[in-house]
Amino acid sequence: MAQNEIDAIRALLSSKPRPVGWAERRKRINEIGSVWPDAEDVELIAVNVNGVPGEYSIVSGSDESRVLLYFHGGGYCSGSIQSHRRLVTEAGRAARMRTLALAYRLAPEHPFPAAYDDALTAWRFLRNQGIAAAHIAIGGDSAGAGLALVLISRLRDAREELPACAWLVSPWADLTMSGSTFESKAAVDPIIHKEYLNELADAYVPAGMDRKDPRLSPLYADFRNFPPMLIQIGSEETLLDDATRLASRAGAEDVAVTLQIWPHMIHAWPLWNAHLEDGRRALANAGAFLREHIDVDTAPKALKA
Repeated sequence: MAQNEIDAIRALLSSKPRPVGWAERRKRINEIGSVWPDAEDVELIAVNVNGVPGEYSIVSGSDESRVLLYFHGGGYCSGSIQSHRRLVTEAGRAARMRTLALAYRLAPEHPFPAAYDDALTAWRFLRNQGIAAAHIAIGGDSAGAGLALVLISRLRDAREELPACAWLVSPWADLTMSGSTFESKAAVDPIIHKEYLNELADAYVPAGMDRKDPRLSPLYADFRNFPPMLIQIGSEETLLDDATRLASRAGAEDVAVTLQIWPHMIHAWPLWNAHLEDGRRALANAGAFLREHIDVDTAPKALKA
C-alpha cells in the first residue's frame, strides 16, 4: 500500500516537471501542494504579522493558547501558505493546537537576511500576543526547517526564552551541499538534486558570504541548550545526510533528538497526507511529539487573535 501510494505521488510530480523561471516555479509548487485542499472543518484566519502575511488555522477541540509556528519549504525561493496549507493545518489537528503559517519574503527578490528577519518578526508577534515561549513550537520543512533552526539559534544567542520544541521535516541544513547522499540517492530522489540546490543557494546567499555561516547552514551551528527536536526524513532523499548529521551534531551537544527515517519516502512527503498513509502517520507522530513537549491543555482556552 505505502509503495503504491508514494508511486502515485511520484507520478504526480513527474507530470508537472519543474519549469524555468521563479514565477513559473512558484506557480508549480502551489499547484502541486494544493492538489488536495485543506479539510472543510479547518478555520483559516489571515493575519498581518507585523508587516508579514500570515495565516492562523484552528480545528474544533484545538488549544488556541498553544501555537505551532510553521515555515514552509521551497528553497527560500518558492513555496507559500497556499502550497503548504494542507500540511500545516493537519499538523495542527494532530497536535491539537493552533498554527501560524508565515509568508516570509522570498529570494532572489529578497535574499538573506529577509527570511531570517521575518522569522524573528513572527516570533516577536506571537510573544507580544502574550503567548509564552513554552507554549510555542517551531516547525518547518526543507528550507523552512533550516529557518526554524536559525531562529532558535538567534534566540539562544540573544539569551531569550526558547520555544518548547522543534519539528523538522526533510531539513536543508547545509547550503554547502557536502552531504554524501547527494550522490548515493540522486537516482531515487525525484525532487531535490545538488545542481538545483546550488541554484537556490546562489539566489538566496549574498555574494561573498560564506555558506557555512550558521545563519545560512544551521548544520554548523552551536546546538547547546537547544530544545528537543523531532527530525523526519525519507530514506529516498538526497538530503538524508543533512538530517543524520544534524541529529548527530545536536545529540553530541546534549540536545534531545528524535530522528525518524521513513522507508521509501521522498522529500517533504507529509505534504501529500490526504492520499498518503505514511504522510498521515508522520503527522500523527509529529502531533504526539508536539503535545508531549508543549503541554497542550485537555480543556482548551480561547485566545483572541
